[in-house]
Amino acid sequence: MEVVEQFLTNEKEEHILSDQDVRLTGFYPAKNYPKNLRVIKVYEQQNDQTLYLLTNKLSWTADTISQLYKARWDVEIFFKHLKQLFRVKTFVGTSANAVRIQMWCAMIAILLLKHLERIAKYPWYLSNLITFLRINLFVKIDLWHWLDEPVLKTANAPPKNLLFE
Repeated sequence: MEVVEQFLTNEKEEHILSDQDVRLTGFYPAKNYPKNLRVIKVYEQQNDQTLYLLTNKLSWTADTISQLYKARWDVEIFFKHLKQLFRVKTFVGTSANAVRIQMWCAMIAILLLKHLERIAKYPWYLSNLITFLRINLFVKIDLWHWLDEPVLKTANAPPKNLLFE
C-alpha cells in the first residue's frame, strides 16, 4: 500500500500515533478495492501494544474510530463470555425480540455472578464460580456461607494412624 495523505494527530489524544489515507497497490487488491482507505495507528496502554485500525470511513475522526474499535472489542468479549461460560451456542428464537431477550438475560446473569464473585471472601475465578454453582444448583446450601467458604472443614477428622510411632 502507499500513503496518499498523512494527517496531523491531536496532542490531546496521545494514544493515536498516526493517521493516514492509503491506497492498495497490489494488482488484485487495487482492482478489487480502488478507493482510498484509512489506517490509524493506536497505542493501547492496557496491553502495551500498538494496533493498526483499517477503515473506509474517511470522514470520521481518528479518536472516534479508536473509541468505536474499543466498544466493538467489549462486545466481542461479552459474546466470548456468553459462549464459553453460559454455553450458548445458538439462540432460542430467531426474531429480533427473542435474541434481545436472551441477550438481556445473559447480561443480567453475568452481572449477578460478577457481583457474587466480588462480595465473596474466597478468591473465586468467574469460570470456577459458575461451574461450582452449576454443580450445586439443586443442593440445599446457604449461598452466602458457601461463597465465603466453599471447602468443607470436617469437625470429626479420622484418628491418626499410630501404627508406626
